[in-house]
Amino acid sequence: MIAKPNIIIIHGTTGCPEENWYPWLKEEVHALGWDASVPTFPTPEGQSLGTWKAAFNKQLGSVRPNMILIGHSIGTAFILNLLEESAEPVTATYMVAGFIGKLGLEEFDGLNESFTCRQFRWKKIRENLGCGRIFHADNDPYVPLAKACELSEKLNVPITMMRGAKHINEAAGYKTFPLILEQLKLDLSNKTAARS
Repeated sequence: MIAKPNIIIIHGTTGCPEENWYPWLKEEVHALGWDASVPTFPTPEGQSLGTWKAAFNKQLGSVRPNMILIGHSIGTAFILNLLEESAEPVTATYMVAGFIGKLGLEEFDGLNESFTCRQFRWKKIRENLGCGRIFHADNDPYVPLAKACELSEKLNVPITMMRGAKHINEAAGYKTFPLILEQLKLDLSNKTAARS
């Protein structure tokens, strides 16, 4: 029996589950009969890779094969860290405005350092990534397009370029995110077809 997809949406630095397109996507996913959750992580106070891992484990347990991990901004780097340590692959990984390394933004680089400033085991991450997708804007004010290109190269994952979408957040008009929902449905449909 095929396990029901479980979509996990990881918010960014200074973020929360109630902002941006996260509540909308969670409801859309539930309407399709799938599981979805947007866990809460400590930020900015108490933000570190260690505290976020503890929060993930407490709220969701371990990474499992039926999971689809969606990370926004620093959420992407957090997911890469999870995949690097996972004993098994997930169904898919979607990276939205994601990055590794420093951004050159003082207010964020210190908070993000434990997530992004390290040597990643890319081969292990690629093995656990599942179907990988990158969504990035051509005018992100925080995360340069070069960061998306770096992830694309290291993970061998395509970039979906979004014109004028900035940081793909509420401030840029993204209370909904139909593009990621359509991609999600397409990828799961293809995966189901491949199994039958």
